Amino acid sequence: MCELFGLSSNRPVALTISLQALARHGGLEGPHKDGWGVAYYERKDIRLIKDAGAASKSEWIRFLGDHRLRSTLILSHIRKATQGARTYSNTQPFIRELGGRMHVFAHNGNLKGFRDVAGLKLGRYLPLGDTDSEWAFCALLDRMADFWPGTAAEPDLNERLVRIARFAEALRPLGPANFLYGDGDALFVHGDRRTQANGEVAPPGLCVLCRRCAPEGDNIAMDGLALEAGEQEVALVASVPLTDEAWRPLAEGEVVALRNGRIVTTAKG
Repeated sequence: MCELFGLSSNRPVALTISLQALARHGGLEGPHKDGWGVAYYERKDIRLIKDAGAASKSEWIRFLGDHRLRSTLILSHIRKATQGARTYSNTQPFIRELGGRMHVFAHNGNLKGFRDVAGLKLGRYLPLGDTDSEWAFCALLDRMADFWPGTAAEPDLNERLVRIARFAEALRPLGPANFLYGDGDALFVHGDRRTQANGEVAPPGLCVLCRRCAPEGDNIAMDGLALEAGEQEVALVASVPLTDEAWRPLAEGEVVALRNGRIVTTAKG
């Protein structure tokens, strides 16, 4: 399965990513060569870097290593293809505009028969590729489109969470549906099931860690990641725990909203 990573903080942080190490830590020692991508929020816009090839052969990995990009909201995806060819348009994360800002989405799982589900029909938003993940993103934005006023103000966070939780509920019968969804204000995380170390498909699909970093600069070192934090609050999301700390596994169907490095609210889809 694919690997997901997300970050929310109350101040911009510099994040250095080794996607090869991150994939190995998540159990994808070999089959993680079908593309990768990282999305950094820049206020309402997105700095998106992705490649349809293997991270081990990508020149963009060197770029990420040479440029300590900073953001308060970051999403990353490493692909093991289950649906759709290995092309740029099928590489995650996916981005679209809604309400005068960029929205970003990354999914881990395999949604079977998604085109035939009434609650996942498309409207204004159409996929560029042919993956179940991008189709799901477009269907989610169709559900959210009438909710965003197109002004500087965001819709109520709890109401957004309810809509996202209902959407996640429609996905789960189709297969594992872990996803990260950012709207520039918050990072929404849905935990479902994933292939565990014993080969069983079971929860947890994602884990969360919230940290308050020390004023003198309590940098965070993980397999695949180096985070230059300083004095601030940081929330991390990953397919599997990346450190020996007490990561909280999300229950099957749990949706949490992260903002400014904290879990703000949670719901059960």
